[in-house]
Parts: sequence; C-alpha cells; structure tokens
Amino acid sequence: MVLSGARPLLAILLAFTVSAIMIIAQGANPFEAYWAMLRGSFGSVAALANTCVRAAPLLLGGLGVAFGFKAGLLNVGVEGQIYVGGSAAAAVGLMPLPVPPWLHLILAIFAGFLGGAAWGLIPAYLKAYRGISEIVVTLMLNYVAIQFTSLLVHEPSPLAEQGAFFPQSPPILPSAQLPILIKGTSLHIGIIIGVVAALILYLLLQYTPFGMRTRMTGQNPEAARYAGINVRRQIVIVLLVSAGMGGLAGMGEVLGLKLRLYDYFSGGLGYDSIAVALIANSNIIGVVLSAFFFGALRAGAGKMETAVGIKTPIVQVIQALAVLFVIMIGFAEYTRAARKEKQQKQLEEVSVDGP
Repeated sequence: MVLSGARPLLAILLAFTVSAIMIIAQGANPFEAYWAMLRGSFGSVAALANTCVRAAPLLLGGLGVAFGFKAGLLNVGVEGQIYVGGSAAAAVGLMPLPVPPWLHLILAIFAGFLGGAAWGLIPAYLKAYRGISEIVVTLMLNYVAIQFTSLLVHEPSPLAEQGAFFPQSPPILPSAQLPILIKGTSLHIGIIIGVVAALILYLLLQYTPFGMRTRMTGQNPEAARYAGINVRRQIVIVLLVSAGMGGLAGMGEVLGLKLRLYDYFSGGLGYDSIAVALIANSNIIGVVLSAFFFGALRAGAGKMETAVGIKTPIVQVIQALAVLFVIMIGFAEYTRAARKEKQQKQLEEVSVDGP
C-alpha cells in the first residue's frame, strides 16, 4: 500500500511523465521544458516572488477546503467565498477611516475573513439544522457571489469607479494595502498570512479538544454524538472557519495584488484550491507544499513557453493529471484494503465453522 505521504509524490511523478509524452508529441524536449519551468519558478528572486504570489491564494483556499474535510464536510464554495471576502475587504479598504494605517489594514483583513465566513453561514446552517448537502449549497452560492460582486463594481454601486472603462472599484487606499515583502516585486504579506494560518490550523487540529471533536465528527458523526459532542455546532464552526479562509484568499488578491475590486477577479482560484487540497489529501502541511507546487507551475509556465514553445495550458494538464492520479491511487488502495478485509472475514468464518 502506498503511504499517504508518498501518494501525492507518486501522482505528481506520473503527471509529469504523461505530460512529457505530450511535450515530445509536440516536438520538444521535456527535460528542457521542465528545466525552463524550474528556472521560471525559482531561478531568481523575482521568479521565487512570483511563485509565492501565485501560491498565496491557493494556500488559503486550500486550507479552507482541507479544514472542512477534517469534519467530513466538502466546501466547494471557496470560489464564491473568495469573491465575497474580497468584496468585504475592498469595502473597508476604500473607506477613509479615522484610524491609524495599521489598524485600517487589520480591519480590512478581518473584513475579508468575516465576509467569507458570513457567506459560509448559509450552507453551515442548512447542513447542521436541515440536513441539506453542503456540496450543493456551496456550489450554487458560487454563482450568486460572482454576480453579486459584479453588481458592486458596476455603476451606480457606491463601490464602482465612476466613468471607468472597465467594471472596477477605485484604488484601495494605501493604508489598507498589504505591505510588499520584496521591493520591485508583487510579493505581499498574504503568503505569510497563509503560512501562519496553516500553522494555527495544524496546532488546532492536532493538540486541542476542538481538533479532537472536529476529527471525531468527520470520522463518525454518530459516535461523536454519543460521546457528547454537539455535532451541529461543530459543523457550523468548521464551515465558518473554512469559508473564512476562502474570504482571506479573496482579501489577499484585492488588497495585495489587484489593489482594486474587479469583475471576475478570481478566475477560478477557488476551484483550483479544491485541487490543492485533494493532492495534499487534506493534510494541512501537505496543503502548504501543494499550493507552492501549483504556484511554481503557474510561475514557470511563461518561461517554458518562451524557451521551448510549449503553450502554458500544459500546466493545467499537469494539475488535472496530478489530481486524477491521486484519486486513482486512493481508490486502488481502498479497493485493496476492502478485498483484504473481506478475505480476513472469510478466514475467520472458516476457522469458527472448522471441523
């Protein structure tokens, strides 16, 4: 059986192998292509900064998906939570508040988290108290959130920039913009927020009673209920935190990278966050590595195209193949374990009924 930690590594290796065949079919050398991608991701300070910038929203969104899954919940609404969190952060970031700049920034960051969490309250309540699938509700709310954000950046919305050629807000006030870590790059503190969030969630899940209750709820809700755990409350809290992480991902894009609220500013980051969590097998530390893997692929795609002529969509192929192979390997492990368990039961029955 493939160890859970080795499963994503094997899946990624298989994805690169299959993609190499596709690159060869296009008349290019896969080793040259992958070397160019590596240089485009880590070959300079600017390249590394670009990798981190692209990894930051995937890290926060992936953490949200993984955290929900620990309680047996699949939050596929990260895309919508990114939009609502980004919109809430923009609303605060555009207000000339009579507070110190550092406090304005903190308020805008928390607004992003609270915006995402508020959007997650709807599926949380319906799941916990009405038994309605969170998968269906969060998925449908994605489209509502996208259109809601679109309304905010179109006139006559108070957040829309008057007379702008594109639907957008005015620039975020400097006091609410995320500080840049490396001068001359777009790398902002969103990546630090993501790493700190990962550490907090890891410690919370592994070393606190809340984490134990969350894991028990995910593994066996009925057993958790018999053990005295308020499963409904646990579902609500976990989904709120999960959605809040999606809101932080949107906050980082608006306050750190775009510096405005744009129409359709996410571009599918929420859906890619689900893939990040899947490859990591919803392991919190694994999500950090998976997000940087996705960020490196995207940062290096342009360099690969200019170096060997392979178009950037090959990156999406690698991502999709990695997810597919993770699922296939996991299914094979499950099937093998189920077959072994069945054989063990048959042997026990034979020994009981023996001569």
